[in-house]
Amino acid sequence: MIKNAVTSGKRKSAVARAIIKKGAGTITLNKIPIDQWSPSLNRGRIREPLILAGDIVDGVDIDVQVSGGGITSQADACRLAVAKALVAFTKSDKLKDKFLKYDRQLLVADVRRKEPAKPNRHGQARAKRQKSYR
Repeated sequence: MIKNAVTSGKRKSAVARAIIKKGAGTITLNKIPIDQWSPSLNRGRIREPLILAGDIVDGVDIDVQVSGGGITSQADACRLAVAKALVAFTKSDKLKDKFLKYDRQLLVADVRRKEPAKPNRHGQARAKRQKSYR
């Protein structure tokens, strides 16, 4: 294990930066404890890597700063940053494999973006109307 690790995660326009160091097991998001983060569905997504890591989480403090994007994008960016921080801190291939088997999005960023709107289509992304039959 190393002293501390700084990692980042991105989802759409949300960017999260996680700092992990030895400590008492506190996790904060924008200086708010994770238990007070809402909505609870997104809190659960952020907790996934913490649950998979097991006892490792009890001995570390994780501080996440997140900005940009919407609520769900911020949660996914936090989830990615926390998982990457845990792997970087422990340098464990076993933990990395565990994360990848559970969900690849824990360690690999989702690069999809919204398709830009085309001119004269009033905010619609497609240049031509899509047919509902095929």
